[in-house]
Amino acid sequence: MYLRFTKLQNLYKIDIKVLSLLAVKVLLMIIENKIKNVEEIIKKNKILGNKICLIPTMGSLHKGHISLVKEALKMGEMVWVSIFVNPTQFNELDDYEKYPRSLNDDISKLKKLSHKICIFSPSTKEIYTNKVKSDDFDFGFLESIMEGKFRPNHFNGVATIVTKLFEIFIPDYCFFGEKDYQQVVIIKKIIETNFKETKMIICDTIREKNGLAISSRNCFLSKKKFMESAIIYKMLVFARNNINKINFRLLENIIAKKINEISGFELEYLDFRDANSLKKISTINSKKHIRAFICVKVNGIRLIDNIELK
Repeated sequence: MYLRFTKLQNLYKIDIKVLSLLAVKVLLMIIENKIKNVEEIIKKNKILGNKICLIPTMGSLHKGHISLVKEALKMGEMVWVSIFVNPTQFNELDDYEKYPRSLNDDISKLKKLSHKICIFSPSTKEIYTNKVKSDDFDFGFLESIMEGKFRPNHFNGVATIVTKLFEIFIPDYCFFGEKDYQQVVIIKKIIETNFKETKMIICDTIREKNGLAISSRNCFLSKKKFMESAIIYKMLVFARNNINKINFRLLENIIAKKINEISGFELEYLDFRDANSLKKISTINSKKHIRAFICVKVNGIRLIDNIELK
């Protein structure tokens, strides 16, 4: 370590006290809420040659988030978890205000994982200054299907915060979960256009014991509805097992009937789409990867999921 610091000091004329202080900081959990402070830390770590990993979250961390963090810890010297409930990706103020927030608990969970984890938890004003507004992006038809259709302007809000975070961190790696697959496809486009040096790592959906995809919104379900929500994953598996046996229309009708007959359950959409383009398909093509996408409202709480079919 000393030789590495001496080499860096000679190359970049950095005071050895600064490098020593940075070495001590690496042993402690860094918690920042100011962009300029984060940018200074990132700059110093880039000089040291440390790989920067970023996991953007809205907090209320669960096993799904933790799986992303664990994956990041394998790949980079500096792992950043951003915790920010982004107002511009919510369609309703009430939904934004009710979103679960548990910063102290989140910090505690991350501390238990590793001292290498850094946390960025800014205020809304720090991110948006005096104008809380999303930028306008053009994602073509992706904005009008599935989540784009039922949550207008949602992906503009997602793209706005992700772009801001990428500009701050300039990450070598970013980590997202497969559960939000449509979001993953859209963020891929942002990376391909503006952040070509960042590599996206897509991690598997983490599930409850009953198969329900883990989500921060699951905490709003009653115990009974939580258990009944197992039907969502069960129907996705049913679709996977029968995609070559039953035509699409009949398959959709069977799944819709089974879900809608449960009290408080409403199937919002069920789509079979190309896994790469997200274009809707109506016939099986052995050369294409197909995914089933589903959204079910359970007493008004939207739960989304997806699964690879072929």
